[in-house]
Amino acid sequence: MTKLKLSYVLLATTLISGNAVLAQDVTLTIESWRNDDLAIWQDQIIPAFEAQNPGIKVKFVPSAPTEYDAVLNSKLEAGSAGDLITCRPFDASLALFEAGHLADISGLEGMANFSPVAKSGWSTDDAATQFCVPMASVIHGFIYNKDAFAEVGVEVPATEAEFFAVLGKIKEDGNYTPMAMGTNDQWEAATMGYNNIGPNYWKGEEGRLALLAGDQKLTDEPWVAPYRQLAKWAPYLGDGYEAQTYPDSQNIFTLGRAAIYPAGSWEISGFNGLADFEMGAFYPPVAAAGDECYISDHTDIGIGMNTKSAHPEAAKAFLNWVGSPEFATLYANALPGFFPLSSAPITLDDPLAQEFISWRGKCHSSIRSTYQILSRGTPNLENETWNASVAVIKGEETPEDAGMRLQKGLASWYAPQQ
Repeated sequence: MTKLKLSYVLLATTLISGNAVLAQDVTLTIESWRNDDLAIWQDQIIPAFEAQNPGIKVKFVPSAPTEYDAVLNSKLEAGSAGDLITCRPFDASLALFEAGHLADISGLEGMANFSPVAKSGWSTDDAATQFCVPMASVIHGFIYNKDAFAEVGVEVPATEAEFFAVLGKIKEDGNYTPMAMGTNDQWEAATMGYNNIGPNYWKGEEGRLALLAGDQKLTDEPWVAPYRQLAKWAPYLGDGYEAQTYPDSQNIFTLGRAAIYPAGSWEISGFNGLADFEMGAFYPPVAAAGDECYISDHTDIGIGMNTKSAHPEAAKAFLNWVGSPEFATLYANALPGFFPLSSAPITLDDPLAQEFISWRGKCHSSIRSTYQILSRGTPNLENETWNASVAVIKGEETPEDAGMRLQKGLASWYAPQQ
C-alpha cells in the first residue's frame, strides 16, 4: 500500500471512530441519600426524561442516608462525584456551594418557576444566588381519623377555640386518645408542634424574616404564643406521652387508637399502607374566625450540578426538566406527601396528599423558623426549640421562660439579635 493510500485509510478510520464517539449517549449520574426512592427513579422519573431527551442517559446512584454526607464529600474531593448532586436544604448545601462543588444555576430557565420561599433552602444568605433546583417540600398540619370524628360527632376545627373543643369532646368520649404525639424524642414536639402551629402567630415569612433581621425577638408575643398553645396540649396526648417515642405515636394512630396526629406530610405513604380507616387532614387552626392562615411548607430536597461535571449542558437540560410542571406532577404522584415546589398547579391522585397541597391556595407558605442561619451557632436554636417545646408541654418551663432562654442563647452568638 502506498503512503498516500495509507493516509486516506487512517483519515477515514479516524473520522468513523470520531463520529461513533459523537453518536454515543451522554450518561449523567445522580448522587442522592434517598435510597428508598431507587425504584421510582428507575421505573418512572428517568424513563420519562430519557424519552424526551434522546442522547442523554441517567443513572440514579444513592447512598445510605446516614452515610450520604461523608460519601458525597469524599467523592467531591476526589473528583469522582456524579454530575448531579441531590441537595439537603440550607447550610449543608450552602457549604458545598461555597466550597466550589455546586454550580451557580441562578440563570437557569427552569428557576423562573419557583418562588423566593421555594428557593430559600438553596440560596445564598442574601438570596442573590441559587445553587440547587427545588424538588420537593413537606407540609405540616394534622391528620385525623374520619371514623373517630364521625363517632364522636365532631367536625374539622377552623379556629383554636374549636380545636380545643374537639379535643375536649374526644377525651370526654373516652374511646380515643385525642392526639397521638409523645415527647420522648423531642424533635416531634418542635417540628409537629411549635413549627406546625407557629406560623399562624408570627405570620409566616413576615415574622421569620423579622427574626433573622433582628426586628423581632423570641420574647415577643408572636414567638411566645405558640408555646402557650403547646402548654395546653398535655391533657390530650394520652397517658405516658412523656415516654412515648415517634414510632409509638405512629402506631397508636394507624392502629386506630387516636383521633388526631400532628403531622408532616411525609407520613402519607406509610399511613396509607397501615391504617384501615379513612383519613383526612386539616391545617393549623387560626386564632379567630376570618384570620389569614399560614402553613409550614418546608423545603426538603433539591438537586444541583457538580461544577466538575463532564457534561454540563446535559446536566442543565436535566435540571430544567426538574423545574417543569411535568416533573412536578410525576414526582408528587410517585411520592405522595413530598410536594413539588414549582408554582405550576398540579393535581394529585392521592386524596390525602391533595388535601395537604390544596392549602397552598388557601394559606401563606413559610418554612421552619430555625432552619435558615439561626442554627449555625452555639447554642443551636433548632435543638433548643426541641427541648423548650418539650419542657413547655410537660409544664417544666413557662412559655415566657422558654422564650427568654431561647432569646438569650440566640443573642449570645447572633449579631442582629444583640
